Amino acid sequence: MKLPSEHPHIPKPKVGVLLINLGTPDRTDYFSMRRYLNEFLSDKRVIEVPAFLWQPILKLIILTVRPKKSGKLYDKIWNRKQNESPLRTNTRLQAEQLSKSSQRNVIVEWAMRYGNPSIKDKINILLEKGCTKILFFPLYPQYSATTTASVMDKIYEALKFIRWQPSIRMVPPFYDEKIYIETIVESIKSHIKKLNWKPDALLCSFHGIPKKYFVKGDPYHCHCVKTKRLIEEKLKKNIYDVELSFQSRFGPQEWLKPYMNDKFDELIKKRKRKICVIAPGFVSDCLETLEEISIQGEKDFLKQGGTHFSYIPCLNNQKNSTKMFNILINKELAGWI
Repeated sequence: MKLPSEHPHIPKPKVGVLLINLGTPDRTDYFSMRRYLNEFLSDKRVIEVPAFLWQPILKLIILTVRPKKSGKLYDKIWNRKQNESPLRTNTRLQAEQLSKSSQRNVIVEWAMRYGNPSIKDKINILLEKGCTKILFFPLYPQYSATTTASVMDKIYEALKFIRWQPSIRMVPPFYDEKIYIETIVESIKSHIKKLNWKPDALLCSFHGIPKKYFVKGDPYHCHCVKTKRLIEEKLKKNIYDVELSFQSRFGPQEWLKPYMNDKFDELIKKRKRKICVIAPGFVSDCLETLEEISIQGEKDFLKQGGTHFSYIPCLNNQKNSTKMFNILINKELAGWI
């Protein structure tokens, strides 16, 4: 049917895929860090404390001191060539690689839950490009209300202001997907093969959450334990032990255990002084992996009596990770393309 001449242009319907990662500051200066931390630590999914109690502490104490401290940590791992954080670099490259391998009517974009580019802005871009259907892909293998649910909140918040809403789908947590475990194990084997020493143990370290969140029903701990178990089963022919820990504790309350540094002590007491560490809760390297684990973690382990330490990078934009993402995405796009 031919449209009237005065009718606005209607683009051919397309399908959008939006990769969503945690977030990143725009720069490492005080005010950039303050904006980012304010958004992150004001999320009620992250800090489950009534606003009237938490916000004065956040605004008057934490955001006075922490931006400068966090800025110095980011500065250690900052991508100076692109003038951006490694998380932004890796997530962008993942989206670009997926775009190259996607079908013609599929448009791949990327966004951050906190900071830029925002979920709202990228949804609008996909709509402007003619996407009538959008698949959202939170890049968190293990589900937590502090991560996956927070992303979903932000998506629904953005959709509230759209008159003609797209059809939407969500890639579910993939902590036990066969392709995810196989890709992780392949990266472990490849990394260890390049070492000139043999590890006594492989430590799978995950970002922690407060223990009370788990007690209230958050399945994150269970997902992490299963991921570790599946990795261990896939590596069963290897001679090193596979262990589990949690890091990135914030505040005085109890978080999921064992803490990473406590696990270091335990391993050393067992005479396991040569270890590799991997972070299966991240698909892109970021502050927590590059600074907290790779830099500070190594210092702590060697100081506590270890002799060899090697961090295994996240999947980032490796060829195998692109294959993994495509399999997970195409599974959810069934019936749309």
